[in-house]
Amino acid sequence: MSIAASPAGNSFLGNRWTQLFIGIACMALVANLQYAWTLFVIPMKTENAWTAAEIQFAFSIFILVETWLVPVEGWLVDRFGPRPVVMGGALFVGLSWVINSFATTLPMLYTASVIAGLGAGCVYGTCVGNALKWFPDRRGFAAGLTAAGFGAGAALTVIPIANMIHNSGYRQTFLVFGAIQGIAIFILGIALIRPNPGPGIKPVARVVASKVDYTPGEMVRTPLFWMIYLLFVLVAGGGLIATAQLGPIAKAFGFAKLPVQFFGATLPLLTLALSVDNLLNGLTRPICGLLSDKIGRENTMVIVFVGEGLALLGMNAYGHNPYAFLVFAPLIFLFWGEIFSIFPAICADTFGSKYASSNAGTLYTAKGTAALLVPIASLMAAGGSWEPVLIGSAVVSIVAGLSAKFILAPMRKRWFAGMREEVDPVLQTQ
Repeated sequence: MSIAASPAGNSFLGNRWTQLFIGIACMALVANLQYAWTLFVIPMKTENAWTAAEIQFAFSIFILVETWLVPVEGWLVDRFGPRPVVMGGALFVGLSWVINSFATTLPMLYTASVIAGLGAGCVYGTCVGNALKWFPDRRGFAAGLTAAGFGAGAALTVIPIANMIHNSGYRQTFLVFGAIQGIAIFILGIALIRPNPGPGIKPVARVVASKVDYTPGEMVRTPLFWMIYLLFVLVAGGGLIATAQLGPIAKAFGFAKLPVQFFGATLPLLTLALSVDNLLNGLTRPICGLLSDKIGRENTMVIVFVGEGLALLGMNAYGHNPYAFLVFAPLIFLFWGEIFSIFPAICADTFGSKYASSNAGTLYTAKGTAALLVPIASLMAAGGSWEPVLIGSAVVSIVAGLSAKFILAPMRKRWFAGMREEVDPVLQTQ
């Protein structure tokens, strides 16, 4: 454990808002690897005669690799800085979709998923860690804006990707967008520099932050970390199922390709839903991050996690109506996306800033654990009914919200009380 402070940089690239913007742009460019995946599922199934569960196993591989290697990538960032990690990630991002464009067997598809996970993890873990370090005074907001790039970035490209799949096939779409995304992230990565926030920047009044920097090894030996981890898994599971399965759910309900008028344009219902979903998925991250800076992390958690559960119940009860589908699908994403701002922020608050990239990356593996539920959901719905999946996800999310308020909050209060007793004597000798 150590107590750290550092001077501020004054150059344009050394400005923390510049670095934040670069991180957001990188995240937006890598977002399609997750949020546009559902557009490719049915075309791949049709052309290759693969089952939905076999294809979605590739998605689970991607999420597992993306999340479970982030602690290693975070360690590389803490040691060598963000630039080489993001530039390397850019190469993996581009290569993965190029391989997808040529994949004719499931092993090829799964190999591409491993490479995609490596690329996405390098970019995601680095940019969120950067935000946490640059903005110790606004962790929720900064992490939320950065994660918003990952959530909302796909909203800008869902329609072009859907159109290219329709006009040129899914293979050409993988190839073109893979190259564009990889090259753009590589160029932006050159501009990233090691975080160096100024001294005297303190968290806002409603957020209690650690004066001690815990290493990942020290962090994982605490029960508090595993409580936070459990809540992350519970809430992430439902959202990941919706992310990966929204296309099949819409098809099962019978209106995936139903034409819908939207501001003078006619779009398939699924394409419109995905665009709105991803927009709200990104928008909620800085808003809820800022809200958590103001009213506290656990107070925000109980509001949004319970809201997620209610949205899932609404989808189950009313989602067979196309107009209700266009309401509840975005609400699911609205109440789910904030976990990617609140959890990194609460991790840095609790375990310190110095090892924020490694620690947040370790916590982020909870998303990979939750991804194991995606193919299970496909099997549960094999009979044609999504009711068990939606109701089960809703119950778990509501339980997580209540646990955040009545279990996690008291645990963190005791944690900081014990920390003051440990740190104050050390500070007095400085």
